[in-house]
Amino acid sequence: MTRNERHLTLDDLRTMIGDGRVDTVVVAFTDMQGRLQGKRLHGQYFLDVVLEHGTEGCNYLLGVDVEMNTVPGYAMTSWERGYGDMEFVPDFATLRLLPHLPATAMVQCDLTWPDHRPVAASPRAVLRAQLDRAAELGYTALAGTELEFILFEDTYEAASERCYVGLTPSNQYNVDYSILGGTRVEPVIRDIRNAMYGAGMNVEGSKGECNHGQHEIGFLYDEALVTADNHAVYKTAAKEIASAHGKSLTFMAKYDEREGNSCHIHLSLRGRDGSLAFWDEGSGTRSALYDSFVAGVLDTMPDLTLLYAPNINSYKRFADGSFAPTTIAWGEDNRTCALRLVGRGAGARMENRVPGGDVNPYLALAAMLAGGLHGIEKGLDLEPALVGNAYASDRPRVPGTLRAARDAFRDSTVARAALGDEVVDHYTNMADVELAAFDAAVTDWELRRSFERM
Repeated sequence: MTRNERHLTLDDLRTMIGDGRVDTVVVAFTDMQGRLQGKRLHGQYFLDVVLEHGTEGCNYLLGVDVEMNTVPGYAMTSWERGYGDMEFVPDFATLRLLPHLPATAMVQCDLTWPDHRPVAASPRAVLRAQLDRAAELGYTALAGTELEFILFEDTYEAASERCYVGLTPSNQYNVDYSILGGTRVEPVIRDIRNAMYGAGMNVEGSKGECNHGQHEIGFLYDEALVTADNHAVYKTAAKEIASAHGKSLTFMAKYDEREGNSCHIHLSLRGRDGSLAFWDEGSGTRSALYDSFVAGVLDTMPDLTLLYAPNINSYKRFADGSFAPTTIAWGEDNRTCALRLVGRGAGARMENRVPGGDVNPYLALAAMLAGGLHGIEKGLDLEPALVGNAYASDRPRVPGTLRAARDAFRDSTVARAALGDEVVDHYTNMADVELAAFDAAVTDWELRRSFERM
């Protein structure tokens, strides 16, 4: 069964390869950094060989840094273990065309070891584990992610040559909700919207944002795994489409001193029969289960921030008065809080405003579910809503550095109970790798500050 009528069945793919409409199949999974990794296979080879025998890739793909350097500290992959293979297991529910690429289809994969055990630390497996926990309690999870990016007139190659400094944004002023500002970049944004619709995503629309050249494309909420899969495809495709227009875009959490790129994540639970779990229809108010879920996400926020903000740069986004949260609080439709509760009835949902555009959607959704299910299982009471300006409140602070978040995650009994030691140790090491790399770097800030004047 396909996710919607724009996804492909295997029979569709066979027909399209047979008549030449598809000649390439991208077989991909999402890595620790949230990037698609995999192979481009000839369509006929995919049908003749991969469908029956599968395909594989080196297990170092879940043990490298952003630069694709092999790094120490991972239990599952190392020189000592010989850097063996992982099996790519296609999930044919994800089979889709990629309309922005000629004659190309894509299927997303789970990862297993050669003996068919799941690779527990793969992001898709981490989310699946929390979805299974929710299912055991009788719930399914619905989610939506709101990704912002900054579009530049420079190509990726030109941006690299300029060390990503002094680039020309595609808008030179704040275009938040501006139709005129959106028209300026509509050739690129329209292509992204339409390509993603053709790739099976339910596109809502697009709008300008606050930073120069900043925009957002919105997608309809869906099952949590579907949303995470679509998120990963969209991020890659948006960059590819921008590049085809001779431009570049970035999802990094904080490109400059202006507003950062957020990824607000909306989440709610439903019963297996589609019944509302977050709303009491009799009283017309939030359910007690909803309150406990929110209380759990708040309670575990310090422990799980590493999965919401996974990079050094992520923490530059947390600034007072920036629409990015700094305090661990919730409020009714209050954009100064880490958690914003919105909607009524079927639309009742929690918005987590902590993640930035650099987030791995599988890990962030897994963290939200782990926290919320912790709240349900422990019957946690929800503290009173914060009314007013959370930036000026005395509520606990969101961890302010990657190092602080790493330490809280590593030492968290809740994280280890919910995610498992293997996952916690794996992503603690990922943070250690980033911290070591940054500690060894000499930044442009240091050069400007010190070259002549010190």
